[in-house]
Amino acid sequence: MGGGGEERWCLVTGGRGFAARHLVEMLLRSDIWCVRVADLAPSISLDPRERTAPLATPSDPAAPSTSPPIYAIGPISSKYIIGDGNNVNDFTYVENVAHAHICAEQTLASEVGAKKAGGQAYFITNMEPIKFWEFMSLILEGLGYKRPSTKIPVTFMMPIAHMVESTYKLLSRYGMPVPQLTPSRIRLLSCNRTFNCSKAKDQIGYEPIVSLKDGLENTIESYSHLKAEHKKTTSKAYLCLGGGKIANTLLWKDQKQSVTALLLLIAIYYYLFTSGYTLITAMAKLLSFVALFLFIHGALPKKIFGYKIEKMPPSYFNISAEQARSLACSATYSWNNGIGILRSLCKGKDWSLMFKVIIFLLSLNVLGMMSLQTIYKIGVFITFFAFYVYEKWEDAIDNSFNDAFSCLLRLKSEATQRLLKHK
Repeated sequence: MGGGGEERWCLVTGGRGFAARHLVEMLLRSDIWCVRVADLAPSISLDPRERTAPLATPSDPAAPSTSPPIYAIGPISSKYIIGDGNNVNDFTYVENVAHAHICAEQTLASEVGAKKAGGQAYFITNMEPIKFWEFMSLILEGLGYKRPSTKIPVTFMMPIAHMVESTYKLLSRYGMPVPQLTPSRIRLLSCNRTFNCSKAKDQIGYEPIVSLKDGLENTIESYSHLKAEHKKTTSKAYLCLGGGKIANTLLWKDQKQSVTALLLLIAIYYYLFTSGYTLITAMAKLLSFVALFLFIHGALPKKIFGYKIEKMPPSYFNISAEQARSLACSATYSWNNGIGILRSLCKGKDWSLMFKVIIFLLSLNVLGMMSLQTIYKIGVFITFFAFYVYEKWEDAIDNSFNDAFSCLLRLKSEATQRLLKHK
């Protein structure tokens, strides 16, 4: 409500959209405007007081569906950087867009301002250019996702995007959804897009009222329903490996320790299998070397030329009562588990268990046909890479195995039914 009781009206079309909602809120907070929201339609009935009022039309009523946070967690931009990652963009927080509308209206309300700003076009941004992929990374991190790190050249992605676009043109009539990977999207993700807002600053007095940092925080908070869910804290592979130093080494959680162990195993491989020694001779030489090293290490003084030599205490080679009890419990559990499997097999009812036992025995049979050298290579590969791959794609691998097992059970059921019919 303006001074002197005169009502000032503003009609906002598409006012239930993202940007328009903020515009309406800012107009109402100014306490000088009466606002009506009208949905977009072929025709709109205007009140006489609204016919001479400014018409505010938000440029993108469907902003949430195409905004960066939604696309940022897509399959491409959440993992990969298109281009070199140095392209700079300008972004605009929605309240600053609404504030620019207010600034424009206030400028047009005066005769001098109307002559200067009437019919002019202005760039409105946050006036804080930032690298596009840094902006995306901040959103992803705020939502609990990892930053994209792998860079893919535009020259590699563009032919793929054109191929996807051509496929969509052919199959869109059959219901193919609009693809995210298009040439225009690749250009948008890899080009520089900055704008000069000095004209808006000089002529309508526009200054951002929400900084880019605050705008990012508000945006992340508004998309809280898209935050990553970290339900599982411990993987099956980690639990299977005992969850200690061995698990950290084999799953590459401690990379220095993992590389050291892998190099040690490679050295052992070359010593045992390429030196020409028999297994017993190689082991005897290795133990002789270890014994000699321990003897020399023990004979050395505590300090040599000012350098302190740490001695290995005798307890270093001892097994504590708790560790011995744990090993005994593990051995007992394994034995009892094997006996339990034999008992279940004797009942002749658990087909899934029988199938697992057959697979295990067939695997042992295959391994028995290989040389010790080949088994060692396969064992090292499985130990250091198979467990790591399984942990990374645990759900997908489990689902694939479950689907395959369900398919086998279905085939078994169908075969049983056919046999019964023939009988």
